[in-house]
Amino acid sequence: MFDQREKIALFIDGANLYAASRNLGFDIDYKKMLTFFEKKAYLLRAYYYTALIEDQEYSSIRPLIDWLDYNGYRVVTKPAKEFTDQTGRRKVKGNMDIELAIDAMELSDTVDHFVLFSGDGDFRSLVDALQRKGRKVSVVSTLATQPPMISDDLRRQADHFIDLTSLKNEIGRSQAERDARLARRASMEAAEDEEEDDY
Repeated sequence: MFDQREKIALFIDGANLYAASRNLGFDIDYKKMLTFFEKKAYLLRAYYYTALIEDQEYSSIRPLIDWLDYNGYRVVTKPAKEFTDQTGRRKVKGNMDIELAIDAMELSDTVDHFVLFSGDGDFRSLVDALQRKGRKVSVVSTLATQPPMISDDLRRQADHFIDLTSLKNEIGRSQAERDARLARRASMEAAEDEEEDDY
């Protein structure tokens, strides 16, 4: 599937990958992810796309975004739009498909093999366009959830489909790391609650 001589680029649909890994019960270790793909071929770029809610004082994704920015990833963000749906529920919309597609097409003369972390069927046209330029495209998502998180059209279009479950040991956090992180988060939230009670 991978050739040491080829130049590869990772294109990560952050929200989609987060939802898939959460449904599979593991967290992605982004440092291990870079190391894994650097061993497979010449890793030219790794892009991470996500929308951010701008007016929030603290966003739970901010530490990850900052870490990625300093550790080998090109982070592409844009403000998420908040709206209220017909039932009166607050929703957040932040689609990064266009940004990802433009970046991929701009690199299509340089990159030999694109690795797309998303199951979104909207990317089928992008995969087709890259293939018409003679590029290989692997799609990483999962069939192990109910319903599967990969669109059938996207899976059929891709040169290779990689189920995220097969990468769990390579790019997933260990259970001990995950438990420690969850414990830290719980203690931080408890400390914040105590501070609020003091006022």
